[in-house]
Amino acid sequence: MSDEDDLEDFEPDQDDFEKEEDEKETEEGEDYRKEGEEFPEEWLPTPLTEDMMKEGLSLLCKTGSGLAHAYVKLEVKERDLTDIYLLRSYIHLRYVDVSENHLTDLSPLNYLTHLLWLKADGNRLRSAQLNELPYLQIASFAYNQITDTEGISHPRLETLNLKGNRIHMVTGLDPQKLISLHTVELRGNQLESTVGINLPKLKNLYLAQNLLKKVEGLEDLSNLTTLHLRDNQIDTLSGFSREMKSLQYLNLRGNMVANLGELAKLRDLPKLRALVLLDNPCTEETNYRQEALVQMPYLERLDKEFYEEEERAEADEIRQSLKEDKEKEQEPEPKRDLEQEQSLI
Repeated sequence: MSDEDDLEDFEPDQDDFEKEEDEKETEEGEDYRKEGEEFPEEWLPTPLTEDMMKEGLSLLCKTGSGLAHAYVKLEVKERDLTDIYLLRSYIHLRYVDVSENHLTDLSPLNYLTHLLWLKADGNRLRSAQLNELPYLQIASFAYNQITDTEGISHPRLETLNLKGNRIHMVTGLDPQKLISLHTVELRGNQLESTVGINLPKLKNLYLAQNLLKKVEGLEDLSNLTTLHLRDNQIDTLSGFSREMKSLQYLNLRGNMVANLGELAKLRDLPKLRALVLLDNPCTEETNYRQEALVQMPYLERLDKEFYEEEERAEADEIRQSLKEDKEKEQEPEPKRDLEQEQSLI
């Protein structure tokens, strides 16, 4: 995909869309938690049954040998399930949705070695750990009680969703094993650091609604194109490296950046085209938009508005003037004529 194709996603109203999405996700998370508060701590045992399987199975396909057929899709949402042991016998399943139940254990899924897609949102999981599933491409564990990122090592995994959990630190994500992972969703956790997200193939990283105060440890993300850091506590833009050479979209809305001088720390991002800084103290400065463009000449959109040609021309003049002033400061002082100085004594 070309740079131009990527930039087509940056529509002027994208932030309105993102705001709606964030609000929707927050409401979803609150709904999950409210449901949990209505029940006692111990659930009545509700195991997955054959009758539930018959109702939830669909998509008849050939099995691996091509000599038989089996249903490969299962949806058993909102069944108050506490046990999915029965799944051990359904080894041909490829798509499984066990969302909005009361599950604390997904280990029966270890037997589903053909699994491609898993959704286990809104349960009571404390871990996303599973045996290595060779074909798993999409896994979602949103709105659980997961506290770490250990035990995720599926070689074909492309998208990992862990939003709305209780993760404080990212650990155990091995780039040597997660060779296909391009999108990680960690919105709405309790992250205090970005250290541990050492995944060079990563393209999209969503870290909004955490407890981050700065960006660190992301130097190796040379393929990252989208970084979402909305609603954190970030007050410095240190930590952005020239090695992040593919970053095109950066959302820092709702943080604590107060000094416009911090924008200079983003000038080494050569492909940055869209920046969101709404609801930061620095946006109240009168020369906010101009300063951003002076520091980042390739920027195409700031917040909801694209830059006009007049703004670009003005920023170019300021940039040239600053360059000339700097060159003058670096010029050596002219040597005085010694004889002339002595005649003045």
